[in-house]
Amino acid sequence: MSSRQEQVEKLLGNKKGLGELKSRILFVIGALVVYRMGTFLPVPGVNPQVLADLLQQNSGGLLDMFNMFSGGALGRYSIFALGVMPYITAAIIMQILGHTMPTLRELKKDGETGKRKITQYTRYFTIALAGFQAYSISFSLQKLGFVGANAVVPQPGFGFLFTATISLTGGTMFLMWLGEQITERGIGNGISLIIFAGIVVNLPSAVFSVFQMVSEGQLNALTAIFLLALALGLTTFIVFVERGQRRVTMQFARRGGRQATQAQTSYLPMKINMSGVIPPIFASSLVLFPGTIASFAGQNEGFEWLTDLSQQLSPGNTLYLVFYGALIVFFTYFYTALTFNSDETADNLKRQSAVIPGIRPGKQTANYLDGVLNRVTLWGSMYLLGVCLLPDILNSALAVPFAIGGTGLLIVVVVAMDSMAQLQNHLVSQQYESVLKKSDIKNYRRSSSKIRR
Repeated sequence: MSSRQEQVEKLLGNKKGLGELKSRILFVIGALVVYRMGTFLPVPGVNPQVLADLLQQNSGGLLDMFNMFSGGALGRYSIFALGVMPYITAAIIMQILGHTMPTLRELKKDGETGKRKITQYTRYFTIALAGFQAYSISFSLQKLGFVGANAVVPQPGFGFLFTATISLTGGTMFLMWLGEQITERGIGNGISLIIFAGIVVNLPSAVFSVFQMVSEGQLNALTAIFLLALALGLTTFIVFVERGQRRVTMQFARRGGRQATQAQTSYLPMKINMSGVIPPIFASSLVLFPGTIASFAGQNEGFEWLTDLSQQLSPGNTLYLVFYGALIVFFTYFYTALTFNSDETADNLKRQSAVIPGIRPGKQTANYLDGVLNRVTLWGSMYLLGVCLLPDILNSALAVPFAIGGTGLLIVVVVAMDSMAQLQNHLVSQQYESVLKKSDIKNYRRSSSKIRR
């Protein structure tokens, strides 16, 4: 029994480390429960039933995507209706400005101090962006629906606008704070886990609706089995590609002197999908935004043609698929170019006395890395196209709603993989700590420090 316990402690770390890991996991669960409770706290002054009917009539647009990311909070118009999308947008814009503005470039070079300042600027930008979106959505809701008790906002005016704007902005700031607390005290990225929870929470009801369609005869059982196999196959494919990378061979020069070492060979990993889930999210927002505006504006007299335009830009139609695919490819190349700087990488390799076999250091190394990056990004964009467009194509062909669309499935799988990787890293660090304690290295350091004194 004792040997078995020793093996468990060796694999999982010491008891203190397991206790810390347990507290981190419980903190994540508690924070996500708080988030789910907040999605049911409505903003005062909104008729939820009329709003739900309105969203049902305008399904398939930008509001549907935001409602999915917010875990249904937008459909109930709760204080978390905006979710963390303003923060994500602000962070991406600040990242883009960090490569274009000299001031932000200098802050990035200041280390931890510059990082804290950029984070503070991102928070301020999030407040401004969330306030603008909250006021715009609240102002638009006053114009929708019928008059009186059947309106979305029965009592419009300054009071409703002020209350709704403050409530929605405060909800977004609370979620931003909650995500930072999850990242610091829990396991995984807090913002990503909040989006993950908002998407996964809709999975049981969607699966139940599919089984209900099969029981009522609206859907063939073989079709349902095919959809299940397709979802599992698509998940496996996402995991396979997300772990794939192009390894560029590097050789480090031999060091002379007393501690002469032989030349070492290593590699520079370049992921197939460096841009992550950012291209599908931005592409979905941009391609659905004109259709959503057109669907609301088409209700006015003289603008009926906008309704036809909104239908053409709805998911499943050819125009939507073409624009969506083009935007995914564009943002894949654009965001990859922002996250990977070939000139900076070539300079770092040169300072470390590392060379790529057959390539001269400096400009030729940067050009070679650009060529490899372009080829890898091409396959990455094709991968994102297949994952994001295949569910929409099958939805239009089979007229069966997927439980999670391509973008949602991609986010769920990537976030789950990142969280599991951080969990494994935490277990490994605890295992190393237990090994150091068993080898009494800390006491050796203390005794050596006393001798030096």
